[in-house]
Amino acid sequence: MPKDQPLNSLGFPKPPAETRVVVAMSGGVDSSVVAAQLAEEGYDVVGVTLQLYDHGAALAKKGACCAGQDIHDARRVAEEMGFPHYVLDYENTFREAVIEEFADAYLGGATPVPCIRCNERVKFKDLLETAKDLDADCMATGHYIQRKMGTRGPELHCAADANRDQSYFLFSTTPEQLDYLRFPLGHLPSKDATRELAAKYGLAVADKPDSQDICFVPNGNYASVIEKLRPGAADPGNIVDMEGNVLGQHRGVIHYTIGQRRGLGIGGLEDPLYVVKLDPDTRHVVVGPKEALSTRTIPVREINWLGDEPFTSRPEWNLRVKVRSTRPPREAIIRPISDTEAEVELIEPEEGVSPGQACVFYAPEGGRIFGGGWIYKP
Repeated sequence: MPKDQPLNSLGFPKPPAETRVVVAMSGGVDSSVVAAQLAEEGYDVVGVTLQLYDHGAALAKKGACCAGQDIHDARRVAEEMGFPHYVLDYENTFREAVIEEFADAYLGGATPVPCIRCNERVKFKDLLETAKDLDADCMATGHYIQRKMGTRGPELHCAADANRDQSYFLFSTTPEQLDYLRFPLGHLPSKDATRELAAKYGLAVADKPDSQDICFVPNGNYASVIEKLRPGAADPGNIVDMEGNVLGQHRGVIHYTIGQRRGLGIGGLEDPLYVVKLDPDTRHVVVGPKEALSTRTIPVREINWLGDEPFTSRPEWNLRVKVRSTRPPREAIIRPISDTEAEVELIEPEEGVSPGQACVFYAPEGGRIFGGGWIYKP
């Protein structure tokens, strides 16, 4: 190999034909475009789709992330573009690493984000190891996020299209994983640009709608899934105010989330009330005024740090944080307690901060992600 061999589009000093890349294919338009684009560029592409849960009537539904139709769609793209495609049965791993914790977190009064755990514990762990077993140089996904080379190595940056950015769901990507991963769609200006590429490659999934729900939750009905997993989880209890006065009854803590206002069934009160706390031990749904939702100090643990200096090398970090996937990052001071724990102080209080959600760290300016952690109840 000549020393002056230029880097290919995936960052390797060799021709695409000599570069093997495993593409994680969900059957959707994003990962299909990644696979088709790399195949057209001449890379040695291997498509892999994960079967994550039982496709029986209980959970299978149209538009979910890895349902039977999606496996078929991924296989069809591979056939059209002429590269091998494998389906791996990860049902047991997915159930143990993602679904069981999701159910327990909900029963514990938290608001979990299973898509992050799936990336962390399945896709970027077990699937990544499979890619290495296949002697792949790297693994590519259809996520909307950017990997940029910095002075200390690869960095994680927000997608060019802020409306499609998936950084909140990928904060737990470790430096070692980032070294191996590639995100070819992160620089695209919009989802329309992705669909145009799909049409250009003649992919049947070009007009396939995006998946909106958590893949194993039919029609967004969390409660029905948790009741199947944890019989008795929907036991009724009392709706109480912040002093413990009973205002009404509820049909199970699992039907409520922090910040919820509608559907409480306690009308007739002058001021609107919001869910401010869920107490599964007493089966209480605690409600209060909107100001009771405001939070300024957030305990965070299981931190994955992506900064250039060690996390504990400073007493505090002035960064921006995002406490919900749908909210913009806000200014904050992060005070490390250990390598994996911190206290986050928000400059302006946020409403509806819930245990089980992620707190993701961003640079004070620009789109670099500095990692993040999980909000918990101390």
